[in-house]
Amino acid sequence: MADPHHADHDDYQRGTMEISEQVATWKLVQVLFSWGSLGISVLLLMATIWFCTPAGFFAGLIAGVVLFAAGFFFLKSGSSH
Repeated sequence: MADPHHADHDDYQRGTMEISEQVATWKLVQVLFSWGSLGISVLLLMATIWFCTPAGFFAGLIAGVVLFAAGFFFLKSGSSH
């Protein structure tokens, strides 16, 4: 009995498959990882300064805003390529 999964194995030709959906998915994954990493870094910095130093909440907030602004600028400038 013939295996239906391997019946048309000669039909595939390297380099002819449409991969636009895979490219779009990979770009989305990169964007989510980049912005997610920035968000986690901002929250971690804010919490560390707030709870682990005597500087307090407002120092943590200021540091978080500065880090977010730098990350925002960096991520936006890199997305034009």
